Amino acid sequence: MKTAIATALACLMFAAAAAAQKPVGTSGTTTPTTTTAPRAGSPASTPSTAVPAAPMTPTTSAPVTGTAPVSADYRLSAGDKLRIEVYKDAQLSQAVQVRPDGKITMPLIGDIPAVGRTSTELRDAINKALSEGDFLADPTVTVIVTETVPQLVYVQGEVSRPGSYVMVNGQMSIMQALAVAGGLTEFANKKDIRIYRKGARGVQILKFNYKEALDSVKEPLALQAGDTVIVK
Repeated sequence: MKTAIATALACLMFAAAAAAQKPVGTSGTTTPTTTTAPRAGSPASTPSTAVPAAPMTPTTSAPVTGTAPVSADYRLSAGDKLRIEVYKDAQLSQAVQVRPDGKITMPLIGDIPAVGRTSTELRDAINKALSEGDFLADPTVTVIVTETVPQLVYVQGEVSRPGSYVMVNGQMSIMQALAVAGGLTEFANKKDIRIYRKGARGVQILKFNYKEALDSVKEPLALQAGDTVIVK
């Protein structure tokens, strides 16, 4: 009898000890835990670390400034922008724009005709004005064309397509202008075509004989920006 009681007490103590060692879930029931041993030869798992992407730098296009350089024989037109540098004289050095009347204004010397002149011719005119006015003993002037307006010629009268036409690289001959205007009509006076040119000394009228030019080996008359060709 004593042996049976001792055996029952031992079983109860063993069951209580086993229950105390098992984890208990949040619901109050026991939750079995399992541990999986890694397979032989397989690499141990390591936590993955995400590398943050480098911040993107916005790209911007380089600003385009200025215009293509003009040729030395380029003749100025109204609206062109210039930079005039007078050596060792910051007051006279300045940026100017050719006015609609064809002139620019300089300190001390006033208005100077610019339309129809090359930058070299304008430079010489400024040099001369500064020297003759006793403003500078030996001036050194530089004229830079910084911006140009579209170079146009105008064709009117007895042509197929009267209008304004853009010069190619600042150049166009009278023959080319008549060609882009569609050519002469049957009523055109081929011997008396006139070109009206506004220059530093006013309006100049040039005459052109189309019929003679067809048989000539000479270079045809070169037009300048702003020229107006009238075919009667």
